[in-house]
Amino acid sequence: MEHHTMREIAKIGVGLAIADLLSVLWFSSAGLFPLTILGITWSASAVWPIVIFDLALILLLVHYGWSMKLPIKSPTERGLLKLAGLIFLVVSLLHLLRIAFGWSLILGDVSIPLWISWLGVLIPGYLSYSSFHFAFHKQR
Repeated sequence: MEHHTMREIAKIGVGLAIADLLSVLWFSSAGLFPLTILGITWSASAVWPIVIFDLALILLLVHYGWSMKLPIKSPTERGLLKLAGLIFLVVSLLHLLRIAFGWSLILGDVSIPLWISWLGVLIPGYLSYSSFHFAFHKQR
């Protein structure tokens, strides 16, 4: 995929993450929790972790979509990409271990289905690969 296409996808992702953040805050302020979606019940205690995750995702996607220049020349940006790649790799490996050993995951009252870990392997795995690819990409 071209860098321009990836940046445009990141910009769309920012919009989706902002929509998710606003809807969670709206549902929370309207007192709509606990809320059951696709068989998963979300309680009011899940609001802050969702908000923190959404804000971190928005910051990462905004940086990539609007201000990241490729190829990367700054050691600081390379370090950030290496750190993000490492974090995504750890998350992906933990999901893979969960699948391999059949570990159950319970957050509050919610038992997270095992099939969600397949997404937790694929998406962070790809983000880890992309982060390391851009961090170690040589300027031609």
